[in-house]
Amino acid sequence: MGDVGISVGTSRSGSRWPARIGVLLVLVLASALSYAVFERATSEDLSRCQRFALESKERQVIVTGAGRRIVVIGDSYSAGLGLDDPARSWPRELTGEVHVFGFSGSGFGEDASPCGRVSYDDRAARATRGGADLVVLQGGLNDVFSSEAQLRDGVRRVLERLHALHVVVVGPVPAPRRMPGATKVDTVLAQECERAGVDYISMIDLPLDYLEGDLHLTQAGHRAFGAAVATALTE
Repeated sequence: MGDVGISVGTSRSGSRWPARIGVLLVLVLASALSYAVFERATSEDLSRCQRFALESKERQVIVTGAGRRIVVIGDSYSAGLGLDDPARSWPRELTGEVHVFGFSGSGFGEDASPCGRVSYDDRAARATRGGADLVVLQGGLNDVFSSEAQLRDGVRRVLERLHALHVVVVGPVPAPRRMPGATKVDTVLAQECERAGVDYISMIDLPLDYLEGDLHLTQAGHRAFGAAVATALTE
């Protein structure tokens, strides 16, 4: 064991490196190996996040309707994931000039998505930069993976950020793949909206048509969901 230590710490000229340099080299190599393993483990997430980011940008440039400016901040339902034409996602059913800022897999909580800072609070400032007569925060299905503390914190932060605007929160639907977690999220959202004095629209009992996998909506499901939100906004 002593010979091995001398070999690591000695240069070709015979002079010895300080022991701390040998230790540093080991730490650097270990760090590099850990980084490589981490990269391999998250490469699938990275690819999916890049796709979600592109789809989000593509949906943002699609503006429908005319009248009051409505800004929708949401998840894959708003982005139109699974539809042949994302422009026909549920916000299209709203009456007004509708701008959609949807990011698949995101939610109220910071830990709802593995794609970095894409929570509703993280995206709210940019989404409302052009002003808004109404902001609709839609989601919650991805928050079934968040802790209750993270969910509550996320809701409070985004509502505080948007406190000067008219905000309505639309909760999760009863997607079979996310039940019963969606029911718990619905309860927390209702409580936090009541606490903040913000209107809350519960969708937890709304019957809808789902694509294979029982998570995302069919085109008919989007129309029904959008119509239900539009009706609730007029009540």
